[in-house]
Amino acid sequence: MTAYAIAHLQEAAPHPEIAEYIERITATFAPYGGRFLVHATQHEVKEGSWPGHVVVIGFPGLAEARAWWDSPAYQEIAPLRSRHIDGDIILVDGVSDTYDPAGTARTMREAMRTP
Repeated sequence: MTAYAIAHLQEAAPHPEIAEYIERITATFAPYGGRFLVHATQHEVKEGSWPGHVVVIGFPGLAEARAWWDSPAYQEIAPLRSRHIDGDIILVDGVSDTYDPAGTARTMREAMRTP
């Protein structure tokens, strides 16, 4: 099942280390089947606030996403970003093509009935 690395990164002043990070990141996730799905694009806030930028990298599965994050290649370049940009980053499983949210609602309703 597809998994995603999702980053919500705050605004940052341009810096040579950030440019180097951007130049090098693709080579770190390509061996794990990763690819940018969202990067350097504008977003439109519909509710709440979402300052900064959104990055989404897709992977074949959560194991590949974790392997990329933990890889020596990524860990080597991560400080180039983290020294200059604050943000939140998560790894998350996607849902299957047959996912039906009604099943989640049923489970929720059943849990509410249980004393």
